[in-house]
Amino acid sequence: MSTTVESSPEADVSVSSETAAVHPRPTWWVKLIAFAACLLTLWHISASFLWIAPYSALREIPTQEVLVGYMLPMFGQSWSVFAPEPINGDYHFNVRAVIEKDGEEVETGWVSATDVELSMIRYNLFPPRAGIQSSEVASGQMNAYNKLNADQQAVVGLDFAKEGWEEWMVRSFEELPGDENPSTTAYMAEEHLSTAYATQVAYAIWGADAVVKVQYRVSRQNVIPYKDRNDPSAQRPDPTFSTTGWRLPVEEEGQSRENFANTFRGQFERIQP
Repeated sequence: MSTTVESSPEADVSVSSETAAVHPRPTWWVKLIAFAACLLTLWHISASFLWIAPYSALREIPTQEVLVGYMLPMFGQSWSVFAPEPINGDYHFNVRAVIEKDGEEVETGWVSATDVELSMIRYNLFPPRAGIQSSEVASGQMNAYNKLNADQQAVVGLDFAKEGWEEWMVRSFEELPGDENPSTTAYMAEEHLSTAYATQVAYAIWGADAVVKVQYRVSRQNVIPYKDRNDPSAQRPDPTFSTTGWRLPVEEEGQSRENFANTFRGQFERIQP
């Protein structure tokens, strides 16, 4: 014997009201935030894909400048630890300066900015982003430098330590003989970045008021070849260098000398013997 229970319209309305009270519809601003979060997630995934994928015309949809501005320095990534071309060498970024001391100009010794930064992340479970900046700057500079011809590299090795030195360097490139010289646009962007970074390192160590001019030196040293990995007498190949001359200091608008110095100089002093 079965019993059928019929619900009244009044009961259905009551249940619906209780359900609505327990699960109210989101307000307009909640929907707006959720929509914005979805757009941001979609943009981040798309930008990350374009950043790590091989270059294609798709990269020009947001433009290269927009993509670089978003990904660097917080979201930059490299997948070159994997085959077919894994990372097989170390980059180092060294800085020295000419400073005013007791009324005279004195040339300092070289300081490895890379060693200072790596000491921030060694044995650190939560490594800061600041620990890899010089390596990335060095990698970009040397890759651009290696694409120049011998005459252009000779220009890079000259001293440019006067006002307007970047325009002076560009003119020096343009005056080189030959009609098929490689473009120097990409190199000048790396030159500017490298000099700006060297400037901050020099200011942090020797003081902004004392620094007259700076010089940076980028080197790359390959690891022991894979075929010799089990040879106890195997040694790493000699490092290669990109030869650069003295530069007048460069600062970007909005940079904070104090913030950079507080991070870099403190670590520099901690690792001194």
